[in-house]
Amino acid sequence: MNNTERAVRMYERYVMNTYKRVPLCLEKAKGAKVWDADGKEYLDLFPGWAVSGIGHCHPKVVAAVAQQAKKLLHVSNNYYSRVQAELAEAIIRNSFPGKVFFGNSGAEANEAAVKLARKYGHEKGRYEVITMTKSFHGRTIAMITATGQDKVKKGFEPLPAGFLHVPFNDLEAVKEALNDKTIAIMLEPIQCEGGINIPDKEYMRGLRELCDEKDIILIFDEVQTGMGRTGTMFAYQYFGVVPDVMTLAKSLGGGLPIGVALAREKFQDVLTPGTHASTFGGSPIVCAAALAVFDAIKKEKLIRNANAMGKVFRNKLTALQKRYRFIKEIRSVALVIGVELSMKGEDVYQECLKEGLLINCTQDTVLRIMPPLTVTRRDIDKAIAILDKVFSRI
Repeated sequence: MNNTERAVRMYERYVMNTYKRVPLCLEKAKGAKVWDADGKEYLDLFPGWAVSGIGHCHPKVVAAVAQQAKKLLHVSNNYYSRVQAELAEAIIRNSFPGKVFFGNSGAEANEAAVKLARKYGHEKGRYEVITMTKSFHGRTIAMITATGQDKVKKGFEPLPAGFLHVPFNDLEAVKEALNDKTIAIMLEPIQCEGGINIPDKEYMRGLRELCDEKDIILIFDEVQTGMGRTGTMFAYQYFGVVPDVMTLAKSLGGGLPIGVALAREKFQDVLTPGTHASTFGGSPIVCAAALAVFDAIKKEKLIRNANAMGKVFRNKLTALQKRYRFIKEIRSVALVIGVELSMKGEDVYQECLKEGLLINCTQDTVLRIMPPLTVTRRDIDKAIAILDKVFSRI
């Protein structure tokens, strides 16, 4: 029995079976490379569901965590923490004026955003939130209700009231769904779990205008798209539309758990003491890691690299598309990449895994590729070679 088989058996005995796992036990990682428990190397172009957005174990993050761990691991949010304040300032400085709430995950950040919206509309009896079909906002009861995919809701009924779903990238559908109870519109600027669905910029501007007109809170879930992945620090900047509330997680922590809800000035003081909290939210060690992520993105010019490598990746995938007719469409913005197939993608995913390439398959037919911002041409060439090899066998 090798190390991976031993780990699998321990999981079967001691860990709840809530994930569809492949028999791969990772033990070490650096940049875009990971190694399993038996020493095999893989190229990881979907690092931790985009958590390791600047690469695994980035030296700046590792150093910041080590330094902070020697001083203070946790402090109650009844007290002040300088490193938390510095991270809040960094987030605001790189986005828009307002204030932030710290939690531990994307689901927590989205819960905070919805609670803020409902608190704002409470006195007027406005509480409904419009979200989009094929969206994904988290795994709490409220967030699976907000998510526009029935598969995540089965078995958890009855679900909370107050969420309506309309087709993505359809402004008229949003207008038709509006009523006197609507308080917020929540969406991902790019639907990642939904299949890398990219809306029109006119649609995004239309949502902003509609929210301004109706005093509706516009919430952008940037849990997967934030922190440089779209060739801008945040996806809203790519679309040129500023939300009222933005949620962040995943890449922000550089590998550590974090969730943030950022509200612009008009809404920054809606949540008051006693209305919301998170015991571990904004811990010193996680905030130190997130500050290192901002530092790495800036000093290593990773946004510029995301744009450049995104173009390289798209061009090479387009070349593959000309050779393989089952590649229906390539959808991408910088390093948010979706390859839609005319067949199920699970076999492609599994064959890539065997060849040492880690990607993702979502919505049955879409290969989701979200490399770290540090990805190189050599990494891309290797990935394309593996995809070519796998496609030729399928």
